[in-house]
Amino acid sequence: MKKLFFTIYFAFFGTFLLAQEKPSIIIESVSGPKPYTNLDVNNAPENFQFAIVSDRTGGLRPGVFLKGIRKLNLLQPEFVMSVGDLIEGYTEDVAELDRQWTEFNGFIEELEMPFFYTPGNHDITNKVMETKWKELFGKTYYHFIYKDVLFLCLNSEDNYRGSGRGTIDAEQYEYIKNVLKENEEVKWTLLFMHQPLWDQEANTRHWKDVEILLKNRKHTVYAGHRHRYVQYERNNSKYYILATTGGGSRLRGPQLGEFDHVVWITMTEDGPIMANLLLDGIWDEEVHTEGQKEFLGPLLSAKVIDVAPMLMRSELFEEESTSIKISNDSDVPMEVSLELLPSAGLTSNIITGVYAIEPNSVKIIKTEIASKENIGFDDIEPFELRADINYLPKDKPKVNLNVVKKFKPEPFFKLNEASFEINVDGKIDEWENLSNKVSDKYVQANPFSHQGDKDGSFVFDVVYDENYLYVAAQVTDDEIIVSEERSPIQKDGLSLILDARPLEEAVRGNGSGNYTDYFIISPPVKIDEANRSLYEAEKLPEGTLAATTRTENGFITEIAIPLQLLKEKQGDNWQNVRINLAQIDIDNTGSHQSYIFWRPDWRGEDNLVGSGTFMKE
Repeated sequence: MKKLFFTIYFAFFGTFLLAQEKPSIIIESVSGPKPYTNLDVNNAPENFQFAIVSDRTGGLRPGVFLKGIRKLNLLQPEFVMSVGDLIEGYTEDVAELDRQWTEFNGFIEELEMPFFYTPGNHDITNKVMETKWKELFGKTYYHFIYKDVLFLCLNSEDNYRGSGRGTIDAEQYEYIKNVLKENEEVKWTLLFMHQPLWDQEANTRHWKDVEILLKNRKHTVYAGHRHRYVQYERNNSKYYILATTGGGSRLRGPQLGEFDHVVWITMTEDGPIMANLLLDGIWDEEVHTEGQKEFLGPLLSAKVIDVAPMLMRSELFEEESTSIKISNDSDVPMEVSLELLPSAGLTSNIITGVYAIEPNSVKIIKTEIASKENIGFDDIEPFELRADINYLPKDKPKVNLNVVKKFKPEPFFKLNEASFEINVDGKIDEWENLSNKVSDKYVQANPFSHQGDKDGSFVFDVVYDENYLYVAAQVTDDEIIVSEERSPIQKDGLSLILDARPLEEAVRGNGSGNYTDYFIISPPVKIDEANRSLYEAEKLPEGTLAATTRTENGFITEIAIPLQLLKEKQGDNWQNVRINLAQIDIDNTGSHQSYIFWRPDWRGEDNLVGSGTFMKE
């Protein structure tokens, strides 16, 4: 194998090269002024160069990783390291895993130098994926030495716990401890892993013990996973979270640590010298430091621009006022350019102009919204508010961010107390009718994937009793794909997003860790059965119930969420809940995937402030 040959090559030729004399420049004799500075060539035999690639998946953008591979061939490093998330994964379908690894290894075959694999949560999430990894690559963690530098490639996924919950278990820790003990005299130690365990809230098992072992030796740590570059000063060393090489990213630029790159390392006697080679440029290692991250935090917060929700109980919209709040929570001046684009059927006083916001201050701009004629809420097109935000520090370049907020008048939906007894069995005989119908207005799909209501649509309702909040949905789907080998997020099903917080908080939720729970359930494989298993049920409120059954043209789903969840957030006299539902529609024997949302996806720019809010009568 290439890896074995690489190790033997290093063991023999690395020693040979160190024994050679340093090459020198032979130049004609020049008297007087010289057309060069000196002849001390920067080519110490003990120095070497290698590269690192970062996350390719988790919002894969096709073509970017291959572009990086081809640029590495132009740069000609001695070898290439990785920090995981090489395939999309998250499946137990062996045929699909074979397809994904064949595709990825096809990219790697283009490399003209050795490549070292490191697993990420997209590469190993279950036993099937780990078995496939070992079949293809052998070990999930390993080490090698080159020119007196120890390379440790670790497996942060050794307990299959997924994103944000990486670990180093006891067996891997013993391996690390033994490797470090056997290589105490190396001049430097480099660690590569996927999840940045030093910056994780969940229990990492033995990572802190690993850091203790590293504390008194020269070392550097590289990770990925977050898709945003940050440099840390930690444990008497430097730790790095790398950005992306094709994974999902908003690509807002180096100052925010969001870019596609490969990392170029020159290993010297004094440690690694690091250059971030963006696929469209080159930046040094301080492109985004921990200090810059803290400085930019308020700018990245959704609270910089806040639009007050316009929520009403009427069936038709006539007029309402709202306000736009600009908050500068930093210690430097901020300048904001606002532009409010018009909405068909509505009028407003126009908001345009440039606003200077002093440090640690707030500016509120009020606007009146009115209907040209009485129209229903579903017929209203949203306003689009564009904000060009600039921080203006004296000792740093200005920092720019563009924000888009969409808003419109939205109704409160009635949350009725159940007048009938509900049995969560995946049948809706006891439900009188399901009053909320999804339209095809908020479909996220390939243009050829969604072919109207018969292809994919649903109706649903929400009620409560003294113990539970109930959601029932009847889904139309002309092609049910629910193979047991597929992950729940890769087969037909229904997802429910729920925000149980008080009204003022819930209406402003944008899906960035602000909603409470995310429920996904798929219909059973067999028509005469019921599925009661929710995706990642261990993360959901204790006591949650669910059932889904097949119908002739789709499936029926019922979910019951304990009211204790709402009471914990709002108190015994709880009043509201914000809900969104999305049908996951897999078509064309599994090659097309659509998401049919009831309200715009809270996680994107189309999110409408307060949409999907239910209030008790």
